[in-house]
Amino acid sequence: MHTGTHPFGPLDFQLVLLRRMADHQPGLVEDARHELSVTLAEMREANRRWQAMLRSPRARGTVARYRSVLGPPETSARRRIGDLECDALAWPVPLWPDLRFEVLTAPGGAVWNEWLVRAPGAPGPELRTTDDLRPWSCTVDEVARAFAPVRPMEGTAPTRWRLGMTLPDGRACVAEFTWGLLQRVQFPDGS
Repeated sequence: MHTGTHPFGPLDFQLVLLRRMADHQPGLVEDARHELSVTLAEMREANRRWQAMLRSPRARGTVARYRSVLGPPETSARRRIGDLECDALAWPVPLWPDLRFEVLTAPGGAVWNEWLVRAPGAPGPELRTTDDLRPWSCTVDEVARAFAPVRPMEGTAPTRWRLGMTLPDGRACVAEFTWGLLQRVQFPDGS
């Protein structure tokens, strides 16, 4: 049994990711929770502790917090996005072995983005139709490339993204992501 007395680590962080995903995919989250052998109470406690770390007057900077929770990044690289340069730090996430948790930081350490991305060398899904857009199967970046052009839209929470797009069959839809991982696709007609 995990309690609030153990150091907050990678398992707890995965529970934080799952907690936000439970709003859209409770069944997948329940399956993942069982795979991780944790109780619902333990998941809630991990989220409570994470929120306390975020709000603490002694809170560490975002990158320092991730390093303390996840350890040293598996990879660290300079990346250019348009005219801007940033550092891309990535950590493995055992629950999703083909993904990495990526943090993009500006010069000086400000965090621009925090989300799940495909691991280098891991094959991404073939995305061609609505049927290929299954929950937890793809990332924001993969959907944006496969169904370009897409329209970034405001998410419903800080860890959420939405992309408006038109599928090859001509139907408009909105793909919703939590921590960068696809949760659901919604159509204007409610289907």
